[in-house]
This record gives sequence, C-alpha cells and structure tokens, in this order.
Amino acid sequence: MGRLTVEQIVSADGYAADESGGLDFFLAAGSVDPADPDQIAFLDQVDAILLGANTYRMFADYWPNADPAAEPVAEPINRLPKFVVSNSLERAPWGDGEIEILGGDAADSVAALKRRADSIVVWGSFTLTDALFRAGLVDVLRLRIVPVLIGAGRPFTPADLGDRPLSLDHTVAHPSGHIGTTYVLR
Repeated sequence: MGRLTVEQIVSADGYAADESGGLDFFLAAGSVDPADPDQIAFLDQVDAILLGANTYRMFADYWPNADPAAEPVAEPINRLPKFVVSNSLERAPWGDGEIEILGGDAADSVAALKRRADSIVVWGSFTLTDALFRAGLVDVLRLRIVPVLIGAGRPFTPADLGDRPLSLDHTVAHPSGHIGTTYVLR
C-alpha cells in the first residue's frame, strides 16, 4: 500500500488558515526560496497529487500557467498525476487536460488510491485531510512553518483527532525563518 503525506503550511502557532479561512498570513512572513532543495527532493519522490475540491480549484487557477523558471515546483506539480476527491465536481480540467475525480466516501476512495500509487501528497484540502486523519490513512505529516503568529484560526488537524504519536524524520531551517518539519505517524 502506498504512503500518504499530508503537507500543510502553518503559522508558528499551528494554524493552517486564519479565522475567516484566509491564507494571507503566508505572505505576511515573506517567502522561502522557491527552489527549496528539500521541497524539490520531496517532490522527486512523489507519484501523485491528491486534492480536495476547493484546493483543486485554487491550484487549477494558478499552477497550469505558473512559470517553472520562477517557481521550480510548477514542473512536478503539472507533470505528476493528480486526483481530486469530490462528490460535486462533474469534471476537473487542468491546463489542456483533465484530472481524475474520486467520488464516494473520501476515506474509501483514498484507500483505493493508496493501492494504485506508491507516494501521494495532499496539500491544503482541510475537509479531506480531516477525514484522512480520522480514518488513519495519513502516513507522513510535513509542516512548512511560517514565522508569523496569527492568534486564532483553523488548525491543520480535526479537533476530535485525539493523540497520534509522531516520530521526527527531519527538520530543515531556512534563512527566511521558515521551518520544514517531517514526521512519520506511528
């Protein structure tokens, strides 16, 4: 069975979105090097990208036209097979093509996808990742910590998750103050 990684960008106080669901705190702290070697190395190991419907819409509006010279992650994001979990989307265009829609129960659909792909990453997609954490389908957690406090907002895990022990795999500190941390769920 494949390995599922949830990667979230979070504030230093652990929020993945502000109280209104906004993501502007990403910009408040400046940016990490777009050619971040840790992120590029991670993407070299990924076989598929999995998104919830809302994150899919944001990504589909931006990434198909992003310049890989300015944003090196654009190349793997556009090249890798992508899947969107949705019971409302009828089609999922991406650039000149379409990506596969996984309908039905999210946990069942993703468990089936884990049998098809060796390494899957989920970005954002809070409703989806909540379901995946609850179902015990998340194998790896990557946090990209932004050096800013926002005080309140949307946590990156569901409130009813309970204790889930983690083992630290590695941490990368960036000159910008951003921290990348990877944990393996036990």
